[in-house]
Amino acid sequence: MVSDEVVEAQFVCDLNKCKGGCCEDGDAGAPLTGQELDIIVDQVDQAKSYMTKEGLAELERTGLYRYDKSFGWVTPTVEGKICAYGFRDEKGIIKCAFEQAYNDGKMTWKKPISCHLYPVKRSTGKYGDYEMLNYEPRDSLCAPACSLGEKLQVPVYRFLKEPISRAYGDEFYRALDRAAHEYYERKADQ
Repeated sequence: MVSDEVVEAQFVCDLNKCKGGCCEDGDAGAPLTGQELDIIVDQVDQAKSYMTKEGLAELERTGLYRYDKSFGWVTPTVEGKICAYGFRDEKGIIKCAFEQAYNDGKMTWKKPISCHLYPVKRSTGKYGDYEMLNYEPRDSLCAPACSLGEKLQVPVYRFLKEPISRAYGDEFYRALDRAAHEYYERKADQ
């Protein structure tokens, strides 16, 4: 199930303004799937060279991931703030050690899908028989991204084409795109 806001709202990350604040603003680290736990174990060594000494110390102290009662398996955080796998670049923008290693051709996994899909969050139905995708930007932190999305007229789902396709496949994305176009046409006719 995809919320209407994923199609209606407009969003384009503006890292120069938010500085990647979603990587340090929250109640826990990034949610992880069971498959991602294995990937982290297999590929974390390629990401370690990008990590901060504080992030590495947190991995040493708590492990590669931890269990949170509210969110399930999550990445560890440094002092309850920045993701242990995060680091700041020369502009002060928080980057992901996994994604940097991926971009540099050192690993085959980009980053947790929950991070890649943000500001869309995934949740499962009560009985686990379906997934829901909801648009949940942070009000003040994501305000620049909402403004940029409106200026560029880029719907959330289009901005997230790569991670939606990664999570659900190209056919799912094409079906979502067709449904969005039909939605826009109906709206224009009203």
